[in-house]
Amino acid sequence: MEYTQLGRTGLKVGRLVLGTMNFGPQTDEADSHRIMDAALDAGINLFDTANAYGWGANKGRTEEIIGSWFARGGGRRDKTVLATKVYANMSADGEPVWPNHDKLSALNIRRAVDASLTRLGTDHIDLYQFHHVDRDTPWDEIWQAVDVLVQQGKILYAGSSNHAGWHLAQANEAAALRGSYGLVSEQCLYNLAERRAEMEVIPAAQAYGLGVIPWSPLHGGLLGGVLKKGAEGGRRASGRAADALADPAVRARIQSYEDLVDKHGLEPGEVALAWLLGRPGVTGPIVGPRTADQLASALRAVELELPAELLTGLDEVFPGPGPSPEAFAW
Repeated sequence: MEYTQLGRTGLKVGRLVLGTMNFGPQTDEADSHRIMDAALDAGINLFDTANAYGWGANKGRTEEIIGSWFARGGGRRDKTVLATKVYANMSADGEPVWPNHDKLSALNIRRAVDASLTRLGTDHIDLYQFHHVDRDTPWDEIWQAVDVLVQQGKILYAGSSNHAGWHLAQANEAAALRGSYGLVSEQCLYNLAERRAEMEVIPAAQAYGLGVIPWSPLHGGLLGGVLKKGAEGGRRASGRAADALADPAVRARIQSYEDLVDKHGLEPGEVALAWLLGRPGVTGPIVGPRTADQLASALRAVELELPAELLTGLDEVFPGPGPSPEAFAW
């Protein structure tokens, strides 16, 4: 595994990030433990989760699965850079949300951290991320809460997720005025088929020293060879991927992508990950394997060097917005 610094910090993390959103809803506890063991054995050390993962009536279940894995010992917790998130309410779907039991008020941050620590069975969270923008809470309040938690040793770093470029600037300027460290990472939607982050989010992250952690690197499975798998009788597209493929233009673009990758004798999912690993500012994409085989495929992408001809072809199939600000200024 290759390692890099997380943004401007001294923290070293692997070029792949283990996403755990499937743990519980799609992958049972035993298989989740096996995937985490395999990831750690392969050198992946940044594990990403969120307090709401588990979903529905089982929010928090994913953190509990990670906590039971830590409890098995063997240096698991010490070797893991643990990242979780706060924002969503923890009520079961359909149940009312009690005031101050969601979002980023100082009260909810304090409550949510303690609840996550209990579920995770640990005394600290390495990277505590704001899962969404809270338009009602000022950054001064958020940083006050974070600074207290850092002083208490409950968290080490703060990051964001799904924030716009101007949110990153606003957050870190507010932190600087307080003498706080500010955000060190941004977790955003970014992949070959969705490149809008290149317009402002990634330039802002680079300017403020934030590591970029792309989520959905295969765009919900669309970039994982979905058409070829379906034609060969394998797993067919479902959910948002199936909805997207109902658009003839999207389907044609995905077919062009798979044909291009096949021409070079490569696997679509591995190419999509390798492309992200070569993008400026990217720390490492989040991979959310449901099986050990999917994890092995993701690991191969770290060693993959994409030829210039293929990179040119990828830009033709999935053109980016262009340099910022020229892309939107004229």
